[in-house]
Amino acid sequence: MAQDGTRVERVTTEGDWFEPYKIALAWKVGDLVFTSGQAAITEQGEIVGLGDFDAQVVQTMKNVARVLELAGSSMKDIVKVNIYVTDMTNFPKVLELREKYFSYPWPADTIVEVTSLAIPGLMIEVDATAVVSAARR
Repeated sequence: MAQDGTRVERVTTEGDWFEPYKIALAWKVGDLVFTSGQAAITEQGEIVGLGDFDAQVVQTMKNVARVLELAGSSMKDIVKVNIYVTDMTNFPKVLELREKYFSYPWPADTIVEVTSLAIPGLMIEVDATAVVSAARR
């Protein structure tokens, strides 16, 4: 609990796949959820889709959805995303990602090309800010 009475809660699960990296899956602060960057890593810590951007997008977004679910939120509750890619030539595929996983009114979005991500072989990472809908409180 924050000093002002706001509820602050670490989001985790049995077998938290980020624990070895000393990172929280997400934090829930009041009715907002802030995820850590999610990538193409299974809950067992294995990389999915080496060299396959499309496969990495699927696993990454599956992880975003899973973390939001653990926090009592969902993909439709996302208000802001940051997308990091190692190759901006994949931007057309990012547009497809937005259309497949998000809906109108689109979340605020930042996309950045980076030299590399935390683990060699990762091609995309996504972090999100979402609200916890009244129905899920």
